[in-house]
Amino acid sequence: MSNKNKLARFAEMDNLPNVFQNVSFEKPEARNYKGELQAMSGQWQAHFNNQNLITLELACGKGDYTRGLAGDFAQRNFIGVDIKGNRMWVGAKEALDKNMQNVAFLRTQIEHLDHFFAPKEVSEIWITFPDPQLGKPKKRLTSPRYLDLYKKVLADDHFMHLKTDSPELYEYTLETLNELKLPILYQNDDIYARELDFPELRHHTFYEQMHLENKKTIKYIRWKLF
Repeated sequence: MSNKNKLARFAEMDNLPNVFQNVSFEKPEARNYKGELQAMSGQWQAHFNNQNLITLELACGKGDYTRGLAGDFAQRNFIGVDIKGNRMWVGAKEALDKNMQNVAFLRTQIEHLDHFFAPKEVSEIWITFPDPQLGKPKKRLTSPRYLDLYKKVLADDHFMHLKTDSPELYEYTLETLNELKLPILYQNDDIYARELDFPELRHHTFYEQMHLENKKTIKYIRWKLF
């Protein structure tokens, strides 16, 4: 994609009512489509104008899972989180075009998650095809430092999900969860080898579709942080 098109997308993102963007990495704050700074921690249900449970998709890219799950579960709210605005624009635009009122997007680094969500405000977290960070385990989104971050915002007794094509990330995550003595509820290193055990796994991200075309197996883990 040309820089001109990317700049056009970034400019349009500023005016999308379902997108909130972090304006400072030193002092994280969200700006809404009106250009106003808006404190979002503890305020997401006010944005959605309901008391429904909140699910996050981290490293959401184009928000394929955010939109897919939102279509399945109309009585829940879904928020895609990523730093790459040109990809997020795709999902945000499609959600608006389809009038998906239970979908929003937050453009920020995942490290700042606790600045934008109050303790226990989130009921479920999906991590879908993140960078496996080969050779950089501390940067993996299932490393202990990130798991500690998720604990700050995830409600007790609720789920985490990882969907990946990376055997390294899959094995690393299982080892980490076992070392931390966190309850693993389900694991499968080839979810499409048989009928899916959970229907929500049927949604494909852009990267998942690419991995499937390259004959890679897709892996999934479901666990709790408490």
